Amino acid sequence: MIQNCLASPQRPCKMGIFLLLLIIISCFTRISANPSAQSFYDEKVLRNDSDSIKKASNDYGNIVHEIPSAVLFPSSVKEISCLVRSSNERSPPFTVAARGRGHSVRGQAMARGGVVVDMTALNKTRSRIRVSGKESSGFYADVGAEQLWIDVLRATLKRGLAPVSWTNYLYLSVGGTLSNAGISGQTFQRGPQINNVLELDVITGKGEFITCSRERKAKLFFAVLGGLGQFGIITRARIILEKAPTRVKWVRLIYSNFSIFTTDQEHLISSNSPDYVLGFLIIDENTTNQWRSSFSSPSRQSDIDALLKKQGILYSIELVKYYDNRTTSTIDKDFETLLKELNYNPEFIFRTDTSLFDFLHRIGDLDSPTGPLDSHPWLNLFIPKSRISDFNAGVLATLLPKLNESSTILFYPFNRKKYPPFLKYRSSTLLGEIIFS
Repeated sequence: MIQNCLASPQRPCKMGIFLLLLIIISCFTRISANPSAQSFYDEKVLRNDSDSIKKASNDYGNIVHEIPSAVLFPSSVKEISCLVRSSNERSPPFTVAARGRGHSVRGQAMARGGVVVDMTALNKTRSRIRVSGKESSGFYADVGAEQLWIDVLRATLKRGLAPVSWTNYLYLSVGGTLSNAGISGQTFQRGPQINNVLELDVITGKGEFITCSRERKAKLFFAVLGGLGQFGIITRARIILEKAPTRVKWVRLIYSNFSIFTTDQEHLISSNSPDYVLGFLIIDENTTNQWRSSFSSPSRQSDIDALLKKQGILYSIELVKYYDNRTTSTIDKDFETLLKELNYNPEFIFRTDTSLFDFLHRIGDLDSPTGPLDSHPWLNLFIPKSRISDFNAGVLATLLPKLNESSTILFYPFNRKKYPPFLKYRSSTLLGEIIFS
């Protein structure tokens, strides 16, 4: 009966949903102190109301829509383990998908005909962020997978500490980014977020709760990090912390030549002097106009617009260097020395000096739409240095001008030695090269 229902995901069979709920509830009844399955269901831990189903059938991409039979709102990790065991006891098993903030773009956090686990429910009773360690052995934070990186930032800064690798957008769940990679402008120096994890708690496909690390259950540890949720559900991560800088020098530089733009990116990450390097394309004149509210900007904005109209595409490097009280007296000189090594257009430079929090939080929270949801197609590519010019000629310079659409195109350069494990061991064609993501 349930299998037949899966053939029609847009209209899930009510009898199939009932049977699936009954199977799952019976599992909870066996392990719960609650006297009956009905009392468990009344507590709204497992739901199939229209609002819960609708939310779990969509994601940030708003392209794929898969309807689950139910949504689990766990109050404990034990309830997630029970759910997975319940699925594993079925033949065939029903699909289980963990959902954090729902920022997948093609339905990766959906479960057609199965059960979506709303991980954010674990945060309803208490915040699961605990900072520990000492200077001699290192600091770390034990963080629930449902926690958002913005909350990790706030909690760790209270102790004068911070993680060393971030995503540009902080309103993402820890479990979500660690199930992917977590790449940003710090990757060239610190590696992606999955390189900066000491330990994980994981629920396996059999429903087993396992603590793993580089030394303990290492195969599971490395499979789950960047494993897209296919090897287990992360419920806790132990994240490396370091002393947090207090301020950042932050500039955006403009280029009209793609080769010079990528060459400067390569130089910056090879020098290891900056703390953040990001490249991106400018294809809309509103882009640099919007910068003026946050940066000390060039007075000749009209010249930038004219250059963009002439070239069709401009390129920008976002460059950041951290500092604190110990380096206040030298930061300006060091930063200017770094800029002199680059070949950007000196007439068009946007500058600012801000706190570490304001820099990392620069995008803000975009997850509160007031109107209809837009679709957000997104593609990540890893391109070796040896082919980046071909990519520009064949795609950027040729295809983009024909689309007449405003798009966000980012370039994260990093070295092989900082590759995520899934590239380092599986992509021999890239060995020894700088790559762009």
